Amino acid sequence: MIPQRIVPARYGDTRGWFTESYNKRALAALGIYHDFVQDNHSFSAARGTLRGIHFQSPPHAQAKLVRCLAGAIWDIAVDLRAGSPTYGKWIAAELSAAGGEQLFVPVGFGHGFVTLTENAEVAYKASSYYAPDSEGGVAWDDPDLAIPWPLDGAEPLLSGKDGVLPRLSEWKSPFAYDGHPLVEFNQGSNP
Repeated sequence: MIPQRIVPARYGDTRGWFTESYNKRALAALGIYHDFVQDNHSFSAARGTLRGIHFQSPPHAQAKLVRCLAGAIWDIAVDLRAGSPTYGKWIAAELSAAGGEQLFVPVGFGHGFVTLTENAEVAYKASSYYAPDSEGGVAWDDPDLAIPWPLDGAEPLLSGKDGVLPRLSEWKSPFAYDGHPLVEFNQGSNP
């Protein structure tokens, strides 16, 4: 399974709009069959807040369905599956409250984002419960990943934990390659 950019339909009128932000049948039609068990919600006051690159290891590995509820973010998924021909490659998509875009991040991919606006809110569904002993991550600024974070030359606002994550070369992946290499989509990638 690979990351997918999803844009649910919006139905508007003079009052505003309506959308189904989650529809199990619609996701199944895209090949996404996960049962999501937890919803997470973050708020970032400052533009340039960077969260990630995070994952949970098996047996508590998580797939995520990410969307932006307020403001805008630049969201990434990094292939961390051992043996994958696209290991260490990434894709990115801008997600905004105005556009309603979503990014599906499967198990085996690290996830992170940087806020493009002040007062950004992000919500995501997770397919496994939070398990502190299984959480991990890789360095957001790893030169081997070469992710061009849209920071306009500024330093990101990071958590202490995100500032000390290992580089990809210092870490052994617990994720197995499933036979589906990462493929590019139109928002930005380095497959």
